[in-house]
Amino acid sequence: MRIIVLVKQVPTITDVKFNPETKTIVREGVNLILNSLDRRALTQAIKLKEKHGGDVTALTMGPPQARTVLTEALATGADRAVHLVDPAFAGADTLATARALAAALGRLDFDLVLCGRFSIDAETGQVGPEVAELLGIPQATNLRRLESTEDGMTLLVDREVDDGTEQLEIQLPCLASAGEFLITPIRPTPEQLEAAKALPVETWTAADLGLPLDQVGAAGSPTSVSEIRELALPREKRILSGKEPAALAQQVVEYLLSRGLFTPWQQATAQVPPSSQASGKRSDRAVWVVAELVHGRPRNVTLELMGRGAELAAQLNGELGVVLLGNNLAGQTATLASYGADRVFLADHSSLAHYSTQSYATVLADAITRHHPYLVLIPSTVNGRDLAPRVAARLGLGLTGDCIGVELDERQRVVQLKPAFGGNIVAPIISRTTPAVATVRPGVLAPLQPQEERAAAIERLPDPPGADGRVKLLQFQEVAGATGMHMDGAEALVGVGAGVGSPEGLTLCQELAKALDGAISASLRAVGAGLLPGPLQVGLTGRAVSPRFYLAVGIRGTLNHMIGVQKAETVVAINNDPAADIFKACDLGVVCDFKELLPPLTHALRAAKQARLGPDVA
Repeated sequence: MRIIVLVKQVPTITDVKFNPETKTIVREGVNLILNSLDRRALTQAIKLKEKHGGDVTALTMGPPQARTVLTEALATGADRAVHLVDPAFAGADTLATARALAAALGRLDFDLVLCGRFSIDAETGQVGPEVAELLGIPQATNLRRLESTEDGMTLLVDREVDDGTEQLEIQLPCLASAGEFLITPIRPTPEQLEAAKALPVETWTAADLGLPLDQVGAAGSPTSVSEIRELALPREKRILSGKEPAALAQQVVEYLLSRGLFTPWQQATAQVPPSSQASGKRSDRAVWVVAELVHGRPRNVTLELMGRGAELAAQLNGELGVVLLGNNLAGQTATLASYGADRVFLADHSSLAHYSTQSYATVLADAITRHHPYLVLIPSTVNGRDLAPRVAARLGLGLTGDCIGVELDERQRVVQLKPAFGGNIVAPIISRTTPAVATVRPGVLAPLQPQEERAAAIERLPDPPGADGRVKLLQFQEVAGATGMHMDGAEALVGVGAGVGSPEGLTLCQELAKALDGAISASLRAVGAGLLPGPLQVGLTGRAVSPRFYLAVGIRGTLNHMIGVQKAETVVAINNDPAADIFKACDLGVVCDFKELLPPLTHALRAAKQARLGPDVA
């Protein structure tokens, strides 16, 4: 089996500094490492080579110092290393990067391309799917398991999505991206690293790839960064300790009530326009939202995007369109109209009953080509981040992933607010292509108040082509009651750490979440320990969340986890270790055994809720 692994050199997030005066990232003295998810992809490639024979090639694009990650790949077990290095590549966005990598792959024989699902610096997850689209091969992203058949011609994979796991059969050649739990990574010894320094690394330039200079680097990038802004929410870092658990619990409740617990939150600030008439609205200034459905109904993030989309459409004098893909969608158009849709672009077909990259990308790309919207907003969910890069690469469009906001500047250009380097900074990004395309995080926007009497025009889209026979869905296993979608827009989240330790401890956390009218989430270590499923993971390699209240129970508070909760309004930490890192990044810390604190805390919260909301509340 011939395998190419796409690897990237990234900075250690803890070393990244921001200069507030120059509004630039300080790169001097920053430690550079192999992206952790790429290391998992590399390990998986080596395991496949051991089973089937063949060879593994590590491929990267970057400045001269990026050679070090190729040396590490060779030390780990790769047979060949190729470095795309040329000043012309500097400043590349994801599409320009994907063009260069795809051109290099065109010069290499391969059966399988492996990569991490995203890099820890940019966190876009775009390059892999864009490469797959440019090569015309199928993809399977965010994998938790990857096995090959005995003949080495087909992969059997488990793809983790927000509400469960897909089991797929995918024919080679294809591209696959590694999730956090795909495989335990191999790390070379110092002796292996030293020996690998003598091994050859091939270097290729843009000319070697036959790429025109206007297709690579900054010149070939359809998106550009207008500036860099620092993003940091100050925390109070108030610590409680040394009292009886019941007294500590009462202090926590009083603090949460002072922060607005059990009072209205994220209420819509306005109603949608009472009429859906699009007369006088410019069709070339339409804002589209790609709907995502759960059990046949719009997921909450869809309504959030529609709220912001309606506001932007009003500023642009354009209509709000919603692209609705699925099967048996009767009745959903009325819901979308009530939340602001002027027009619904509908594709209702049996082949769209379950998400499929190829079918959904084909329908969406064709609709964009036919109708020319000004802006397309897609949920930054597992499937949204799988779909958007494929469509952007097919149409040559600029894409900004995992945004926390979308604005218009004074020239009515779309400005997409993209967090990077673990959320320490925000980069406003402008697209040079129309439409601009962005994926937006769930929970960072609010829907408008619906108008039930509204109606929307219905535009039926052509039926999708036949199913892509190269990818077959074998089974979908829903994680009932424990899906990542429960975190969308949750007012309160209880974060479960490995310190919870047992099903009994988990039950205490679940009771706390119920008393808060909230949901459960998990740290990486809690997922790894089997306490909770992967879709609930919060952190750098999991989900980013933005609840009003985040109560972390038994969580150490490493940077990788706290990155995921930076947008939480209030962070409360419960840990029996006074030296835990989380106490440096919380608003209120409680040094106490959670097993002693949670029962009186849950009881006090229920009493406070009844006092504030009335005796009939659950």
